[in-house]
Amino acid sequence: MALKKIFSGSEIMAMGLKQKLEEISIFPIVKNNLQAARVSGFGNMGLAVELFIEERDLLKAEKVIEDFKMNL
Repeated sequence: MALKKIFSGSEIMAMGLKQKLEEISIFPIVKNNLQAARVSGFGNMGLAVELFIEERDLLKAEKVIEDFKMNL
């Protein structure tokens, strides 16, 4: 299972893209650096939330990702 990072940004934006991908049956992995930093006591330190999907889903997700980025 090879993962590809498709987004890095705010938690709110990441959750919006995640929802759009789930609507087409792609389920991203969320790496929440903000939450990890808070729990560790470091504050947010400018870190972001990252979304990853399996490489085999890239073609299927391409249009959704592109549309999402165009509407930022």
